[in-house]
Amino acid sequence: MPVTCQSEYLPLTEVMLNPVRSAFQNPNKISQEWKALHYLSAPQWEKALKEFDAFEGLLRQEGIRIQEFPKSPDLSLDALYCRDASITTDHGIILCNMGKPARSPEPEAMHNYFVESGISILGSIKAPGTLEGGDVAWLDTKTLAVGLGYRTNLEGIRQLKKLLKPYEIEVVVAD
Repeated sequence: MPVTCQSEYLPLTEVMLNPVRSAFQNPNKISQEWKALHYLSAPQWEKALKEFDAFEGLLRQEGIRIQEFPKSPDLSLDALYCRDASITTDHGIILCNMGKPARSPEPEAMHNYFVESGISILGSIKAPGTLEGGDVAWLDTKTLAVGLGYRTNLEGIRQLKKLLKPYEIEVVVAD
């Protein structure tokens, strides 16, 4: 079976996570940020730690290698959702430009991690373009679906298409 980063359906062999203990950091950070980030309620620190540990345990039990992003005090609670700040391709990482202003430091933090880890960067989405990795999904290794919405705009999609064009990857837009 081929190894690829361009799949939402093949067996998972390796994954990058931002653990709760790194993203949430402590109960005080939760108290300070959850309302401004528009959470419906404050995450429960102890419960979140237990649930994440159980999730991570299930992944390890299946033999999935886990890479963890380093803790960064400059990032918000939303950094837990690390898929949003970048898109993985077989040709390198595409760093996003977040549509939610509170998340704008995340791609730079990921850039630093990827460079230190020897993971190549294919490119990045620049303002006025916005694009979030949570709005994309690989349909197959040559087709990437992108949702147009309030966090991903047409300029971000245009830049994404330009980055992927040399690899003959079709970008399908859903609005």
